[in-house]
Amino acid sequence: MNRLDHKRSLLVRRKARVRGKISGTAERPRLSVFVSNLHITAQAIDDVSGKTLLASDSKKLGTKGALTEKAIAVGTDIAKQAKAKKITTVVFDRNGKQYHGRVKALADAVRDGGITL
Repeated sequence: MNRLDHKRSLLVRRKARVRGKISGTAERPRLSVFVSNLHITAQAIDDVSGKTLLASDSKKLGTKGALTEKAIAVGTDIAKQAKAKKITTVVFDRNGKQYHGRVKALADAVRDGGITL
């Protein structure tokens, strides 16, 4: 197994471990974050019914700049959408990523928007 395959398999294991412990409901959805090389995506998911309640990504918002700035924009947009749907708390799913940098910036922006993580 080469280095990149090994790194990807570790990410998949971390993701499965986290997803085994958390689940979202209609009152408290799961806020899932995905970070690619160019964009960042977040969505609030009701795992009981299997529906996405709200979603936002940096491509849709058309934000420019560093990924951290894009993460902040996505976080504030998610918080705004959640407030409009009267969602006050979410379960944060970092999707196997380390809670640092872009993921932390998005979480802080959601908290600043008035949503409890």
